[in-house]
Amino acid sequence: MSGYADRVPGYLTFRVAPQEGPIAAFAEQEAWEARERYPRLMGVGLGEFFHARALDTGGWELSEYGNDTPQGARDTMGSHFRMRAKAAEEAGDTKGHQTWMAAALRMDREVVNELTVDGERFRIVRASKFIRMGNGGPEPPRPSDPDPAEVGEGHSVPRPTKGFVVDPYTSTGLSDSLLKFDLVQLVGAGAGAPDDVRADARRAAHEYPGGVLLPAVFMVAEREDGEWQSHNPGASHSSPQGARDALAGWLRVMAPFTLRLSDEKKAEYARGADKLDDKRGNSLTVDGTRYRITRVERLVRIGPDGPEGPRPSDYDPEDPIDVQVRKLKAQGLWKEEDEPLELDERTLELKALWEAEEKRRLAVKEQKKKQKRS
Repeated sequence: MSGYADRVPGYLTFRVAPQEGPIAAFAEQEAWEARERYPRLMGVGLGEFFHARALDTGGWELSEYGNDTPQGARDTMGSHFRMRAKAAEEAGDTKGHQTWMAAALRMDREVVNELTVDGERFRIVRASKFIRMGNGGPEPPRPSDPDPAEVGEGHSVPRPTKGFVVDPYTSTGLSDSLLKFDLVQLVGAGAGAPDDVRADARRAAHEYPGGVLLPAVFMVAEREDGEWQSHNPGASHSSPQGARDALAGWLRVMAPFTLRLSDEKKAEYARGADKLDDKRGNSLTVDGTRYRITRVERLVRIGPDGPEGPRPSDYDPEDPIDVQVRKLKAQGLWKEEDEPLELDERTLELKALWEAEEKRRLAVKEQKKKQKRS
C-alpha cells in the first residue's frame, strides 16, 4: 500500500516486540525453522467463521467456537443473544430481556452479518486458513505446540480463540509478524478455484489489507495418488490430539460406514486407529492412503472498519432456522417434535458403529484407571 506518507492506518501497522520466556523463545526458533523447511504457504479453501463483539478498549473479541459456514456463526450469535436475554430477565431487566430476545428472533429469520444490540456492536468475522508446505508435504505440529490431552480426550482442550481479541495494535514476535506480512499479501485462492471465489479473494486483499493472526489449529491431511489434500476441510481442532482423535474416529466408524468396508478392511482400519492411539504420532498410512496431522495458520483480514466478514462466494448452504422450517412445512416434510422419528437401516447401522466405538472408548478409559490404581 502507498500514499499514506507518515500517517499509516492502525490496521496496516505491524507491531513487533520480543516475546518473553523460554517457551516463547523456543516457539520463535521453531517458527524460523518452519520458514525454511516448509517455505510454501497454501490456502485451505474453506474459511472459518466466528461471531465477534467490538470492545470499547479497541479490537473485536471472538466467540470461543468457530464454524465452517457463516450461518453456523449466525446461529451461535443468536444463541449468545438468548443467553444475554436470560441473564437480563434474571436480573429483573425487562427492557434488556426484550431487546436481546428481539435480536435473537431476528437471527432466526434473517441473514444478518452485523448488528448493534443495546449499544454493543456484533459482527460475523471470517478467518482464512493456510498451511505450510515443504518437499515432504504439509507441516506437522511443532514440539512447542501445546498438546496436553490424553488419547480420546482431545475434545476437552479449550479452543485457543476463547477470549481472543482481534486487534492489530497487539504486538507479536518477529516470526509471526513476518508470517502475517506474507499472508496478507497472499490471495489464498488457488488456480483451480471458481471465478467468483478468486474475485472475492482479490477484493478482500484490497479492501482488508491488514491482518491479525489467530492461534494455530490442527487438521488431518491425506496423500493419495501423489497429491496432498485436506481430509475434511471444514474441521479443525484445538490440539494435535484433537486431530488424532478425529482421524481415529473416522478410521473406526465413518470409514467402515461410508466406504462400506469388508470385515477384513474394517480390521485393517481399526489397527491403524490403534497404532495412532498407541504412538500418538503425526503420520499414518492405512490402505494406501497416508495421513498427516497438520498445523493450520489462520488470519483475520482487517480493513478501515474492522475485521472481514463473510464473502458472497463462501459456502453457506443453510437458511436461518425459521426459513428452514417454513420451507419444510411448504414441502410437507416438517414433523412436530412429539412425532416419533423413524431411523432407516443405514442410520441404524451408523448408530450401532458409534455405540460400539463409545463402548470401546469407555473400556479403554476404565483400563487406564485400573492401571493407575495398581
